[in-house]
Amino acid sequence: MNSGRHFPIRSFAGSVVLVAVAAASVYLSYELVVEPRRALQNQILEQKGTILKLEQDKQRLEAYLTILKHIDRRARVEVLRQVKDPQGVLQTTIRFTEVDDAGKPIDVSRELTLPGQEVYFDTLVIKFDDHFIEQSDPVKGGALMVFRRVFSSTMRPEDGFVIDKEGQAPDVYAERHAASDFEKEIWKRFWDLANDEKLAKERGVRAIHGDAPSMRLEPDRVYEICLRSTGEVIITPGTRMAPPPTNPPSQTNQ
Repeated sequence: MNSGRHFPIRSFAGSVVLVAVAAASVYLSYELVVEPRRALQNQILEQKGTILKLEQDKQRLEAYLTILKHIDRRARVEVLRQVKDPQGVLQTTIRFTEVDDAGKPIDVSRELTLPGQEVYFDTLVIKFDDHFIEQSDPVKGGALMVFRRVFSSTMRPEDGFVIDKEGQAPDVYAERHAASDFEKEIWKRFWDLANDEKLAKERGVRAIHGDAPSMRLEPDRVYEICLRSTGEVIITPGTRMAPPPTNPPSQTNQ
């Protein structure tokens, strides 16, 4: 006869069941509460990162659109008359005036007479790397342009009328701010930069070239030649010139 104590099988079984239930509860709590919560938090963080990136892209796009709309140089071209000379050659006379954003002249107007009707506006353009534009760099934050000369389709370009002096910073830039050594050098070495990729890269130049848009000018029309900050040279469609003001008849005392 065994005098030892019996092993509490029922108690042990009950404990095992309790431990199993507790383990199952912990597991279910992790699977049903902790893990979904963690996944939700990760999803929220991911969405916040996406929203932040979209906001940054939006700000970058808005800045680019603002830059795209900005005009760095603007000139008004008024077609004063078109008449044939004694030899029967059509002569086009224009008034070329550089203006500010409000249309106010910033330089002395020049009257030029050219043979023919199709007129070219020869320019030299320098475009800088995009990050200078995004940073609003005072010099490289937009394109630079020289109005090189004006000529017609019946003229040799080298016989055209010179507007800005080649090799020098245009007067309009000097009026905005004192020309830096960088600006003086970049205009003086324009063609060196155009033909030396390494040198252009060192100066932050993305593109450098001539650009000569043309227009078939019509009499009594006004056109604008504009340089956008992105370096695009455009000519706007002609608009009818405003008629000259008429003086009211003088009144005499009776």
